[in-house]
Amino acid sequence: MTTTTKTDKKATTVVTPEFRASFPAVFAPRAIDPTQEAKYSIVMLFPKATNINALKLLVKEALIAKWGGDQTKYPKGLRLPFRDGDTMDKEETKGMVVCSATSKQKPGVVDQKVQPILEPSEFYGGCWARATVTAFAYDKAGNKGVALGLRNVQKVKDDTPFSGRNKPEDDFDAIPMPGGAEGGTAGGEDVLGGIGV
Repeated sequence: MTTTTKTDKKATTVVTPEFRASFPAVFAPRAIDPTQEAKYSIVMLFPKATNINALKLLVKEALIAKWGGDQTKYPKGLRLPFRDGDTMDKEETKGMVVCSATSKQKPGVVDQKVQPILEPSEFYGGCWARATVTAFAYDKAGNKGVALGLRNVQKVKDDTPFSGRNKPEDDFDAIPMPGGAEGGTAGGEDVLGGIGV
């Protein structure tokens, strides 16, 4: 799915394929460097078998809009938003194509039924999602390239959190209370008897 303008009929917004979310900052902006402006952001991890041609075409259109169609005249050292996860020192990026998308405006975050997700813990690093993104070229402070702009995010399914921390409902079973009483009584020998207070 793409959104097109009436004037040039070129894609301006693309719905990404499903990706694994990493370092999501979609409820509150975050600055990696204290000297930089805080932004909403997400790192998208696409399995290498994923077809991301729509994203690549979006980036190509941004390049053409900025520097024209002759690639031989493009600035040297252009930065593109796609990175090979196998070259990164993180286990979760292995076998992945890594892309980041940012925004100064808060993205909408919805679930599988397109209902707003209001609890930040429900959208975490490790879950699967898709997003609507744009592409824009930049030439700033000696850096030239194309970056992805983040519009909205949809959670697709749960997976193991990258933090390694389980949800409490995954760690514990409900405890039946005898006779409806709360708590319990201590039993057995006190293994710390006589030690300390």
